[in-house]
Formats: sequence, structure tokens, C-alpha cells
Amino acid sequence: MATTAKDFSPLVVPSAIRRKAGFKGGDELEFKAAGGVITISRKPPVAGDEYTPTQRRIIDARLTQARKGPYYGPFESAEEAIRFVRKEIRNRKVTKSK
Repeated sequence: MATTAKDFSPLVVPSAIRRKAGFKGGDELEFKAAGGVITISRKPPVAGDEYTPTQRRIIDARLTQARKGPYYGPFESAEEAIRFVRKEIRNRKVTKSK
């Protein structure tokens, strides 16, 4: 399909072409021009938050709590870290049996 471009008037894309391209009313379109060719494509949707506001609040609260700690270390060696972990396990076993 061919048409004539006129000075100072909007360019209208015929409805048959829009249908073939799959464009619907309300679609955001992106225009690119290079070397005498105009390319029109559907603008990709902006990536939003994949979580609901309630889920986001829970995640943010847990991340805040995780940032507060408890943190252990840094340890001078792997052996020191292993001793610490074994001591923690013993302490937790004693606490559970009481």
C-alpha cells in the first residue's frame, strides 16, 4: 500500500496495515528512522515490580531484619569458624534439653 506524504500534515497509518502489524488502540509505539526507512514497533512494557505491595512490605521488612544481624566473624581461619559453629550447636542442644 502506498500513500503520499504531504507537508505539515500528520502521517496516518492505514487500518489494514495496523491490523497486519497487530497494533491495537492504546498501544505505545516506538519510531526509528535511518537511511530513509521508518521503523514502527510496539514499545516494550516497562518492567514493574513483580510483587504485590503486601509482598513487597514483607520482603523489605525481612531484608531490614537480615541487615541488622546477627553477624558472626570475621574469623581468622576456617578452624576458628568451625570451633564457633560447634560451640553454637552445643549451646543450642543444652538450651533445648532444659
